Amino acid sequence: MSTDNYDIVIIGGGPSGLTAAIYTTRRSLKTLVISKDIGGQLSLTDDVENYPGFESIGGMDLSVKFQQQAAKTGTEFLFEEVVSLEKKENGDTKFSVKTASGKEINAKAVILGFGLTPRNLGVPGEIELTGKGVTYCATCDGPLYRGKVVVVVGGGNSALDAAEYMSKLAKKVYMLVRKDKFRGEQILAKKVHDAENIEVVFQVNAKEIKGTDKVESLVYATDDGKETEIDVDGVFIEIGHIAKTDWLKDVVDRTERGEIKISIDNETNQPGIFAAGDVTEITYKQAVISAGEGCKAALQAYRYIQGDQPLIPDWTPKKK
Repeated sequence: MSTDNYDIVIIGGGPSGLTAAIYTTRRSLKTLVISKDIGGQLSLTDDVENYPGFESIGGMDLSVKFQQQAAKTGTEFLFEEVVSLEKKENGDTKFSVKTASGKEINAKAVILGFGLTPRNLGVPGEIELTGKGVTYCATCDGPLYRGKVVVVVGGGNSALDAAEYMSKLAKKVYMLVRKDKFRGEQILAKKVHDAENIEVVFQVNAKEIKGTDKVESLVYATDDGKETEIDVDGVFIEIGHIAKTDWLKDVVDRTERGEIKISIDNETNQPGIFAAGDVTEITYKQAVISAGEGCKAALQAYRYIQGDQPLIPDWTPKKK
């Protein structure tokens, strides 16, 4: 089995990983992006209206632009799943990255930027209508449903926040909660309770999302099996995200939720391994933030490869 050597291996093909690649290749570092796809969650969004420079652009279209720019600067791509990351004892390349197909790639530094995976409801119609009315991010897609009827599924803080936010945009907001009470903070629950256009239904489970080319309705059921179908334009699934980082448990420090712990400069506890974007412990999970974090991780990785030379700020104070 042949082994390829790179300066930088970036794991993840979303905004953080692709932005990092643009910066590392512009610094003349041999860079490989390994990812199962391009764009991650961003690619599943029909219309992105909050990314600077684009009043409106499809999530996949924006993702392709990221990739094209990275490729233009010299980034190489490998579309596979990474299964392990190990530190090497000897050699100029300090890390070994292995993929599901058995490929082994060596690198002087590694950037982890593979994002989070939203929890799925696991009901008929969900996957087929993702990006066509089914969404996992109210902040990203909420404005697209101004004046329409939507349903928020979930009972925790993210669901409460999404429902309260959507009440300011949508004509009507249904909120489906599996338990007999909210699991989120009381202050958020009160805001939802006080909103006149939010209707909360407790102790129900979503059963099916219907629609042909877009979401048209949702079916939910009570514990005794009684089903109700409501006409909606959008379904916001807010039941949490998963940080699939168990394969890194012996490599880098993580939070209780599995997010990767980083310094202000995107360093993990393992020298030479950096992380950026949604998979890290940063509070806000947005494409534009992930892109900025990817830039930081790339610059810090470059500095590490150069031997941790004194950091020169991008700005210089004005001399008095």
